[in-house]
Amino acid sequence: MSLENISSNKLFGGWHKQYTHDSETLNCNMRFAIYLPPESQNKTFPVLYWLSGLTCTDENFMQKSGAQRVASELGIAIVAPDTSPRGDHIPDDPDAAYDFGLGAGFYVNATQQPWRQHYRMYDYVVSELPELIEQHFPVNDKRGIAGHSMGGHGALVIALRNPDRYSSVSAFSPICNPLNTPWGQKAFMGYLGNDRERWKNYDACELLKSSLKAVSSLVDQGSKDAFLDEQLHLDALKKAVEDTGYPMTIRMQEGYDHSYYFIATFIEDHLRFHSQRLV
Repeated sequence: MSLENISSNKLFGGWHKQYTHDSETLNCNMRFAIYLPPESQNKTFPVLYWLSGLTCTDENFMQKSGAQRVASELGIAIVAPDTSPRGDHIPDDPDAAYDFGLGAGFYVNATQQPWRQHYRMYDYVVSELPELIEQHFPVNDKRGIAGHSMGGHGALVIALRNPDRYSSVSAFSPICNPLNTPWGQKAFMGYLGNDRERWKNYDACELLKSSLKAVSSLVDQGSKDAFLDEQLHLDALKKAVEDTGYPMTIRMQEGYDHSYYFIATFIEDHLRFHSQRLV
């Protein structure tokens, strides 16, 4: 599978690079970013996959979080894919809404027309992208996954469904219970149809009920997040964790909102959390 390097910038002794490739899973050209720590010519590194939220691309986290400084110190590669398929031939929300269609793949495998030919972000993140990364870059098979908002939902779901593939998972402000939120219900109805049993495959609170193997987990939520009550439903995640005894640390951070200021403040904690488990 061929890659095209479209940008390369040195920072903290390592390299931030962007690539494009033709995705067989999504049937379009996709872009991702990767940060490689220093000495990447001489050793391999564990890798953290970062999933961003609604409207984001591969650039938001890499440009705003400041994660590379700590990743350089700890020797962790970071991979940030786009949040949906892209291109003139890719269907989009007819009303050009921000919470469905382009930039809003929700990390599911769509089953409904016209979405199912392209909107298969679950398979892309779990299978195609890691295979590509492990083939072309100096990374080993130690993987963590993290994300924000829609991406926090994606990270939790993917780790819960694939506990043998990931050593750790963390999330900032995740959509915890999308079955019962406007964002989740709109996306699931559009991509998956009206069978709510199928929706449960992409809801962290539902997946916790049947989890057989735990992945070390950390969730941070800001107390001043404008989306907390209507869209994120952290209380539902807390209850599911309490009911199942799942080893997930959930922290409420006083005064923080939904923005990248919040992520930048606590990203070092998350990277050190992953680093301790990616050994």
